Amino acid sequence: MLAFLANAALYVVPFLVIITFIVTIHELGHFLVARACGIAVDRFSVGFGKTIVAVKDRWGVEWRIAWLPLGGYVKFAGDENAASVPDEDDLETLRARVIEREGPGAEKRYFAFKPLWQRAAVVVAGPAANFLLSIALFAVLFAAVGEPVTQGPISTVAPGSAAARAGLRAGDQIVAADGNQLRGFEDLHSYVIYRDGVSIDFTVKRAGQLIHLQATPTKQQIDSGFGGNETGGLLGVSGPRVRPQIVRYDPISAIGMGAKRTWLTVQTTGFYLSRIVTGAVSPKQLHGMVGTATLSGQLTKEAISDAPNDPGLQALGIVVNLVSLCALISVSVGLVNLLPIPILDGGHLLFYAYEWVVRRPLSAGVQAAGYRVGLALLVCLMLFANVNDLHLQKVFHFFGALFS
Repeated sequence: MLAFLANAALYVVPFLVIITFIVTIHELGHFLVARACGIAVDRFSVGFGKTIVAVKDRWGVEWRIAWLPLGGYVKFAGDENAASVPDEDDLETLRARVIEREGPGAEKRYFAFKPLWQRAAVVVAGPAANFLLSIALFAVLFAAVGEPVTQGPISTVAPGSAAARAGLRAGDQIVAADGNQLRGFEDLHSYVIYRDGVSIDFTVKRAGQLIHLQATPTKQQIDSGFGGNETGGLLGVSGPRVRPQIVRYDPISAIGMGAKRTWLTVQTTGFYLSRIVTGAVSPKQLHGMVGTATLSGQLTKEAISDAPNDPGLQALGIVVNLVSLCALISVSVGLVNLLPIPILDGGHLLFYAYEWVVRRPLSAGVQAAGYRVGLALLVCLMLFANVNDLHLQKVFHFFGALFS
């Protein structure tokens, strides 16, 4: 029993820490820009549910920690409906209530009465905070730990592989893919793995000359890290038989590399999602909270197994792995929140775009309907992704075997 609880903790605790940290930073982005715009805030909560501890600052903001560590939220004064974009009738009702309670001019501190650009800035600040967090975390890793870079020519080309059919040879050096510079074989692998069945234009250095070769990676089964196998691209080349060089960066260069890695992650995530939408990649490769918890647990266990007799190295490995995972998830959270789905930040921006064009807010009824549809879509997507994760974990197979 103790072993089971300890093993469960390896999966659950890192996941909760990562998710709570990322969502808190997201909400902090909303909060800081709101305060900069003079918007009154009632509450900033880390976690949901029953309050564990709460204090009020001199501006009247209640800072609280709740018992369910699955993120957090910021509540603006007067934010009584899901949309945070009341229609004209709601605005006048809210204005009258605020003036009656707090006096003329008090309504100017409320989110709903701020200029459109300020409301949009507050909404954008959440995803922006996630991207900045990702940049910062990647920068810390690049500066403190560095990254492995394996440079050199191709050592072998697998017969009959995509590389062989494209005309790649041992001794060639791949320097770019679709115009994107590759620093080493690590970059090549990261680029190819998401592009099975997609033609790639490789820039190849051969005998001192640059040539272009087209190759279409084939499908292979890879360990997804989420508890099962998935498909990925395979080129069929091996790098030089040398140990990778660990490259560390000074603080300024590390920030630049962090920004590049964040942007690359945004591009890769968007490209991969587009392939899922078009059917080029199975939607079963979408993952939810169960998969994220599985991955964080596996990374924690790997760090422990890599240094079985050194608690210091174990702790360092756990921190490095989870910081890297946190940076990747933070990008995904920021990107997903910008989708134009009501209830997400992108949905708010969609409503604001309408308001900017027609010079009045969308009607409360349409907003409410949009938020119900958006919530339903989001719940269905989360259920689908988590069912995929449970399939990878063979949970349904396990319960099926019990009753067969």
